[in-house]
Amino acid sequence: MFLYATLEDLVPPDHPLRPIRAMGDRALKALDARLDDVYGEGGRATIAPERLLRAQRLMLLDSIRSERMLVEQLRYKLLFRWFVGLGMNEEVWHATVFTKNRDRLLAGEVAREFFAAVVRQARQQGLMSSEHFSVDGTMLEAWASQKSFRPKQGESSEDGPCQVGRNQEADWRGQRRRNETHESVTDPEARLWRKSRRAEAKLCYLGHVVTENRHGLLVNVRVTQACGQAEREAALEMAREIPGGSKRVTLVAAYNLVRMSNLMAATA
Repeated sequence: MFLYATLEDLVPPDHPLRPIRAMGDRALKALDARLDDVYGEGGRATIAPERLLRAQRLMLLDSIRSERMLVEQLRYKLLFRWFVGLGMNEEVWHATVFTKNRDRLLAGEVAREFFAAVVRQARQQGLMSSEHFSVDGTMLEAWASQKSFRPKQGESSEDGPCQVGRNQEADWRGQRRRNETHESVTDPEARLWRKSRRAEAKLCYLGHVVTENRHGLLVNVRVTQACGQAEREAALEMAREIPGGSKRVTLVAAYNLVRMSNLMAATA
């Protein structure tokens, strides 16, 4: 027996991923010229940038924690194949190939322009408030082991030489490990940080967002190194970028983020 069907026929008309993909496709259409500029010199990439962006969104929407898990699920989940744009019999790319193409895409600032195109759509459809916003931040754990956090060159070390191969045993009790004297050998930009005095310190970054208060849609994002002033400085930078010119807006921040009087004075 033979069954003739397409992925489009198998996805229910009222599935929540349909409007998400439609909005993303409109944003990709607006970026056609930009994508041609990025990939035109060396020809099209191994993976089409449209599929890369769809796959990245799928990882966020379904909380897929790694590229390898994404590739594995694309092999047997027809819904995921439809969303990314892969046919039923089309071969799924290798996880390493996906990672390299993804890094090239991010280096070209295409992801940021794609985000801006989606925000413009929401603004044109009247889904976003132009007066009331909120700003907040969170800790983003880095993909770096605590064992990679070693003394910088020229600093005295009790950890011993860095050996290649299996993870060596380490005991840091009684040692002072600070960002001023140590750094990760696998992710030098990551910083040792903790959310509170009782929480453990982790190698991480800080993520910052501005949302409008009508539907809670993101209008701006930042990722910075973890430090004491990062949340305040990122909040001020993003507040200055809120559209509207001289129009006054209200901006809500966490009580421990920044004094609202100073923030409103900077955005007035």
